[in-house]
Amino acid sequence: MSLLPLPDEKKLLFRIAKRDVHAFKTVYDHYGRKVYGHCKRLLHTEVLAEEALQEIFLKIWLMEDRLLQIDHLDAYLKVLSRNHCLNVIRRQALEERTNATATADYTDAHNETEETILLRDAKALLNEAIEALPDQQREVYKLCQREGLTYDQAAQQLGISVNTVKTHMKRALASLRTKMEQHGKLPILLVIFNLF
Repeated sequence: MSLLPLPDEKKLLFRIAKRDVHAFKTVYDHYGRKVYGHCKRLLHTEVLAEEALQEIFLKIWLMEDRLLQIDHLDAYLKVLSRNHCLNVIRRQALEERTNATATADYTDAHNETEETILLRDAKALLNEAIEALPDQQREVYKLCQREGLTYDQAAQQLGISVNTVKTHMKRALASLRTKMEQHGKLPILLVIFNLF
């Protein structure tokens, strides 16, 4: 990016600091193509290089009196271009990471929502199937599965034999499985049989 300095470059910078548009255009015309080329090599796209060129020269315009501290404008523009492009690259990387994280979070939330709906529907279907069981099977199922009683404890509470509790439980589970299969809820079955 090394170009011969403009004649009276210090005077041009002084005039730019005083808002001289013609002096600014002279500097832009002299260095603009080199700044653009440098940015394009770093950013790999014409659009980003064009945006970088505009932003870099906007910075030059806004520097005002600080322009008078620049001794070698070509070297200063090269450093300014490099730093600006590195910031653009960092910003792009951050945006990509943020977008990837947001997408992953959305997917996780979406999956959680689907799983919540699936589980809610499965529980509703299971409750409906339980309520449709014959009275004795429903009582045995609720005592053993919902309240966590052993077959012995359920037998004592209901005043029936342990073998009768086992028979009712076996029939209740078979009936519930059949009811669930009729609804074509195989994925739900996997969830629900964990509840059994």
